[in-house]
Amino acid sequence: MPSVEGLPARRAALQVLDAVLRRGHTLEAAGAHIRGLSAPDHALALAIAGEALRRLPDLDALIDGATRQRLPDDSKARMVLRLALAQKIGLGTPEHALVATALPLVDGGPRRLVHGVLGTLLRRGVPVRDAPRLPDAAEERWSAAWGDKVVEAARRQIAKRPPLDLTFADESEAKAYAAEHGGTSLAPGHVRLQSSSVAELPGFEAGRWWVQDLSASLPARLIPSDLGDVLDLCAAPGGKTMQLAAAGRRVTAVDSSESRLGRLRENFQRTHLSADLVVADALKWKPGREFDAILLDAPCSATGTFRRHPEVLYRARPKVIVDNAELQSELLDRAVGWLKPGGTLVYSVCSLEPQEGEEVIARFLASRDDFTLGSPTGASELVRPSEQGWIRILPGLLEAEGGLDGFFIARLVRRR
Repeated sequence: MPSVEGLPARRAALQVLDAVLRRGHTLEAAGAHIRGLSAPDHALALAIAGEALRRLPDLDALIDGATRQRLPDDSKARMVLRLALAQKIGLGTPEHALVATALPLVDGGPRRLVHGVLGTLLRRGVPVRDAPRLPDAAEERWSAAWGDKVVEAARRQIAKRPPLDLTFADESEAKAYAAEHGGTSLAPGHVRLQSSSVAELPGFEAGRWWVQDLSASLPARLIPSDLGDVLDLCAAPGGKTMQLAAAGRRVTAVDSSESRLGRLRENFQRTHLSADLVVADALKWKPGREFDAILLDAPCSATGTFRRHPEVLYRARPKVIVDNAELQSELLDRAVGWLKPGGTLVYSVCSLEPQEGEEVIARFLASRDDFTLGSPTGASELVRPSEQGWIRILPGLLEAEGGLDGFFIARLVRRR
């Protein structure tokens, strides 16, 4: 059979979607296993799979409305139809290209079925929704925790490509960069740009900045400037570590992953910053001393990053959330033992699940009378603390400016 232009990228997208939905991989990890593609085709494969994940419930509803019998969720026919429809809705791919690249993916299989369903849907007209539905489980959790307006905001946000946030070590450089490149600064040292190739942006090789969502930059901002000796736990990929180092702190950065710390080392070399890097499990590691401040950006379901990583909505099953909450409490209980009296511990998770944020801190404070919830002084003026005194960032906040990743942040102070 003659080759079809663009087919290798679609085959790769099919492999990526299967790896995410059936084997629980992240988009990044699934994409890393793809070999033999040009850089543009590799990027296209990830874009197609990503669009399918952003719109999966709506895509499945379209498919189910055009079949007499429901196709199994993991069938190749459904996977191929998802990818084809995602290209039509999310990427604006011409219809002839959709058909030409979809049918070879089911050679030796239900080719006629896929051709018939796709043809039926294209003749009907495939609607473009600006606010696609999220997985039922996520919508039910978030509606119960935060209300329907937050769910509606999350629907709007998942359909949009999020902007690119940069963090600068030097505030004057940030202002100059924003003015020169049409960016917006929403906080000191921050620049927001429309998404583009990171490595091609001016100043990347020179190490003038690093990529970091504005939400992710807030935890390090909550550590008072007079606390110089800082422990950064679960540090990789290292945006917060670089913030602390750029502010002149003495930083000890601990992470259990050698490969992730390797990326942090590369970023330190590029940005000309430094810290003491330690590969260790924080539940077993012993520092041998106390610190002025501790930053614990705990492992979590990462559901707050759904704008950039839509696969998290399918990986964050109830057991994953429960297991993470238990680990977070264990890490917190262990970390506070390394904090000096009067010191600050900032706890954060990029999660929209209250079990991983509010409930962890509420349990901790109920069990420890030697800690109090400190004022989140230092956070961006655009982000207001809750009545309880912690920061909860939800979908819809700063939506007109491009939105923020979901986050929970609490500043704990040890009594003297």
